[in-house]
Amino acid sequence: MIAWMNWTPSVAIFFAVIAALLAVMTVYELVSPCTERKGFLPIETTRGDRLFIGLLSAAYIHLAFLAVSNVSLWIALVVSVLWALVLLRWG
Repeated sequence: MIAWMNWTPSVAIFFAVIAALLAVMTVYELVSPCTERKGFLPIETTRGDRLFIGLLSAAYIHLAFLAVSNVSLWIALVVSVLWALVLLRWG
């Protein structure tokens, strides 16, 4: 059973959004295959690479907000989404 996980609505939404992102990126890759490109990141990346880097970055941004400030995590969410959009577009 999955009783070990504290399935609050926020946690369920979090995992649902990540699953939806992965599904959309999979369909997008099947419809329009991508090639590696080099943006401002020092490595050549694909869309999936940039999504993975964006998700990792979001985790670190949230951890940093928790570690150094008492502001709402909604601000960290906004910063993370903006960073992910920049990363996916120009990364």
